[in-house]
Amino acid sequence: MNKSARALAALLVAGLSLTACSSSGSGSGPGGSSDAAAPGAQALDQAQGVTTVEFWHSMTGKNADVLNGLVSRFNAAHQGKIEVKAQFQGKYDELVAKYKAAVQQKGTPALVQVYDIGTRFMIDSRQTVPAQAFADKDGYALDDLDPNIRNYYSVGGKLVSMPFNSSMPLLYLNTDAFKEAGLDPAQPPRDLAELAEAAKKLTKKDADGKTVRYGFGAAIYGWFVEQLLAESGTMYCDNDNGRGGKAGKVVFDSAQGAQIVQWWADLVKGGYAANTGRVTDDAQAAFKAGTVAMHLESTGVLRGYTEAAKFGVGTAAFPKVTAADQGGPVIGGASLWISGPGHSDAEKRAAWEFEKFLTSPEQQAAWHTGTGYFPVNRKSLDDPKDKEWVAAYPQFRTAIDQLKATKPTPATAGCLLGVMPQARKGVETAIEQTIAGSKTAQQALADAAKELQPAIESYNSSVG
Repeated sequence: MNKSARALAALLVAGLSLTACSSSGSGSGPGGSSDAAAPGAQALDQAQGVTTVEFWHSMTGKNADVLNGLVSRFNAAHQGKIEVKAQFQGKYDELVAKYKAAVQQKGTPALVQVYDIGTRFMIDSRQTVPAQAFADKDGYALDDLDPNIRNYYSVGGKLVSMPFNSSMPLLYLNTDAFKEAGLDPAQPPRDLAELAEAAKKLTKKDADGKTVRYGFGAAIYGWFVEQLLAESGTMYCDNDNGRGGKAGKVVFDSAQGAQIVQWWADLVKGGYAANTGRVTDDAQAAFKAGTVAMHLESTGVLRGYTEAAKFGVGTAAFPKVTAADQGGPVIGGASLWISGPGHSDAEKRAAWEFEKFLTSPEQQAAWHTGTGYFPVNRKSLDDPKDKEWVAAYPQFRTAIDQLKATKPTPATAGCLLGVMPQARKGVETAIEQTIAGSKTAQQALADAAKELQPAIESYNSSVG
């Protein structure tokens, strides 16, 4: 584990030790919340003046512009009653660190956006009121939420937070390169073996033997290994990916895990895959420049790729480890959490009203078409503006079909682990070690799992 990962592990454990102590004596609702009692609509009726909702988020650039537009629309519709104040708090990791500090200072925001792998921490913090509690209070149907997205953010059948910006992984294709190599982009690779064969054919060298185009390239990002394990129907951590009980160890050092990492390393060492390192921007730049013909990335970059690339951009379902595998992708992105302690019933209720607004079909259609994030509300795809957008960007249809074909299971729900950020970094280190040849994939992953174990035990001990 590198220094930054160790520091983050210490921060997680220290922060959780404090939040667990600060919450002692309070009731614990679904998902380990501090207060399962969700206030009803009367909380706003009884409030004096304007109820302010401080909303922390991590959106930047175009995504922030669209989010701020939605906030303005909500505020205009609730003028004199509710005002949401959106505040950028840095990248996801930075935001979570600030949230921990806010817990210590008893000054949490009423609403906070937290990335997918922060879910276990937010549950264990005992600082939030579950979305399910509000839905049950109102008799509010959650059926319109996509079942796979809802699956990720549910524990024990209860929705702990409201999905908002959801993403999915895709295989991106340079369709011009495919045609040049005599390959049909309409028949993309389905599994790792087929992808490796295509990568060899797509790799191109100049007269001096210098590689001018690699067949494959992706950032060394642990998220992709998580996706491939889920595609194979394999767990990332024990206790059914932390869904049947708190995860006590990672199991990514399985035969499937080793196969995935070794496959990646073999492609790089064979000269068929670019090694751009862990920096996502570098891997994205390589694909947009045409120096990589196949590329793993999120749906969130689709619009940017189609606008920036000077070649045909195609999309395909994320590859499986073997074509016969019955798994599917894990949802990425982030969700919204309503804070409990220290907040009035009016603030909690106002935050819930904002969550309902953001996840309504019309607003999710606006979010989807403006950013490229997958709409969490299935009815959004029936919105005329959304249909028009998908028609303009048919590559997004791949994501729609991929999610519809995925059966919600513990594997596709993803791992709930308190130290998931460190686990992800550990896998990235294992990939690098395997590429360098200092360890086999199996040994590198086993060592990563062993090194992570004390952090898992310390975390679980701190939260009880």
